[in-house]
Amino acid sequence: MTDTPFNTPEPDLRRLIAPNPSPMTERGTNTYLLGESDVTVIDPGPLSEPHGQAILDDVGQGRVAQILVTHAHLDHSPLARWLSDRTGAPVLAFGDATAGRSDRMASLNDLGGGEGVDHGFAPDRTLADGAVVETEVGPITALWTPGHFGNHLSFLWRGAAFSGDLVMGWASTFVSPPDGDLTDFRASCRALRDRAPRVLYSGHGDPVADPRVRIDWLLAHRDAREDQILAALQSGPASPATLTERVYTDVDPRMWPAATRNVLAHLVDLVDREEIFVDGAVSPTAIFHRR
Repeated sequence: MTDTPFNTPEPDLRRLIAPNPSPMTERGTNTYLLGESDVTVIDPGPLSEPHGQAILDDVGQGRVAQILVTHAHLDHSPLARWLSDRTGAPVLAFGDATAGRSDRMASLNDLGGGEGVDHGFAPDRTLADGAVVETEVGPITALWTPGHFGNHLSFLWRGAAFSGDLVMGWASTFVSPPDGDLTDFRASCRALRDRAPRVLYSGHGDPVADPRVRIDWLLAHRDAREDQILAALQSGPASPATLTERVYTDVDPRMWPAATRNVLAHLVDLVDREEIFVDGAVSPTAIFHRR
């Protein structure tokens, strides 16, 4: 079912919400459709035949011209191939599930991670940073925004931006190395902010009406978490799990496994900046020390 509970100045934009609600996806993945006759689909979503049929029903007598994917997570990309097989539309993305990973992350072993990765994802066409995709309702510019995921793209369109999971209004962004990279996340947030979009249509949740304020909050939130981690290490060396218990006192313990991955992302960044050091190799069970 088409779900558009928000008013926008975009008469050419529609949203469908996939039936995959969870604590990590809010009400479900947002699928965006642009145009009427030659429809561009952004983030078709998880492999759900009912959701795929809802997309086809919405397109109706038109056709799917192309399918754009922000990143290769299982809640965003798997339905792309299903939809392509039924419509003949090409799938466009930055690359496969390992594309865009930083050299630093590629050099680290034993980081764990891999949550929700669509390992089988392979686009028909790759989009480089700055690539322009023509649509029935105006051009879309691809902006490479790694951080949440190495192959993450945001899409700029008519002064708005489709920000995937990089920036959302309902939750802070999950960053789990080696697929996620906190250094890249901060840089990508600034790059998106510099484009000054008037609104963000994110991968989950409602539109972000004041992108600059939200991005500044996300960056400040990361800075605050970093300060908390450094303060916690003053109490003595600790593993990521121990630091999570010390720092995430405001979070339901059921969310600590995900929070621990965010802590690990901070620790990798802090080691690289020589703010802290580690016994042996960086890993989810390593012991980290304050310098």
